[in-house]
Amino acid sequence: MIELRTARLTLTPVTEGDAAFVLELLNDPGWIRNIGDRCVHTLEAAAAYVRERFQSSPWFVIRSATGEPVGMCGIVVREQLDSPDLGYAVLERRAGQGYATEAARAVTRHVRHGLRLPKLAAITDPNNHASRKVLEKIGFCFVDTRNLPGLGLSAYYLAWS
Repeated sequence: MIELRTARLTLTPVTEGDAAFVLELLNDPGWIRNIGDRCVHTLEAAAAYVRERFQSSPWFVIRSATGEPVGMCGIVVREQLDSPDLGYAVLERRAGQGYATEAARAVTRHVRHGLRLPKLAAITDPNNHASRKVLEKIGFCFVDTRNLPGLGLSAYYLAWS
């Protein structure tokens, strides 16, 4: 997997060596509130989560100037959706600084120009207004609300093409 760069960020592949940050991110209040509790509470569980869930796409979002990881962003393939899904999360203490928008824009640019995928989906909790604003800012449009089997939630479904 390649690395992506923006003016302020470096998006780099996730490895098992990043388990400490994965543990922090998956237990961040914003992650739990907006994405859900993944029951990952040890470094070993975080390393397993990376092996099982992050091998193909998500990148760490790192502040280039400091090397500080602030979140994740990438493409997820879900059986419940008709196209790949853009997913992202930023630590709550780093929210509101434009990192999610900048990272999501870099990934969608890579999808369009590097991978040449014609379509991309995104889902968000209906109460997560900040996430919907990020998605709309980078060109996603609201399609409908869907119950997604296996995810246990009703979500806004947005599309980008």
